[in-house]
Amino acid sequence: MLSHFLPGAAHLQNPHPLVVHFPIAFFYGAAMLYFIAWLARRDSIAWVAFWMLALGLISGLVAVATGWWSAGGVMLDPSVKQNVLEPHMRLMFATAAVAALLMIWASIQRPMPSSALRYLFLFGLILMIALMTKGADYGGMMVYDYNGGGGACPQPIPYNAKSAPAS
Repeated sequence: MLSHFLPGAAHLQNPHPLVVHFPIAFFYGAAMLYFIAWLARRDSIAWVAFWMLALGLISGLVAVATGWWSAGGVMLDPSVKQNVLEPHMRLMFATAAVAALLMIWASIQRPMPSSALRYLFLFGLILMIALMTKGADYGGMMVYDYNGGGGACPQPIPYNAKSAPAS
C-alpha cells in the first residue's frame, strides 16, 4: 500500500528519513525569523518565530524518536556506526536539548526574552543551528556515502577515515 502512494519510501529501511526534514526547516526558519524580529524590533515576527520553534521542537522529537528506534536496525558497517551514526545521534540529541531549553525560555518570556538576555537567547539559536547542521552533515554522510537510507548499493560499506567512498 505504501508503495502505491509513496513509491520512493517503499525501499526505506525505517521512517526516519520521512520526518527528519521538518525540524531542519522549522529550526532554520525560527532562527532566521527571531533574528529578523530582533533587527526590525517587531513582536509580530517574533510570534511567528515562536510557533516555528514550537513546531520544530515537536517535529524534532518525532525525528529523534524515529532515529533512536531505527538506529539498531540500519544496515551500516560497525565502523560507520561508530564514526558516523554515533556522532550524528549525539549532535541531534544535543540539538533537541538546546531547542527544548530555548522553547521553555521563549514560553516563559513570550515571544522571546527581552533586555540583555535576548543576546544569550540569540546565541542559543546559533548554537542550536550549528549543532543541527553538523549532525545533519553526519546524517547526509550516512545516506549518501554509506547508503544508510536504502538498498541501492551493496552493504556493508566500511568506514574510510581518509575519504568517503563516494569521493
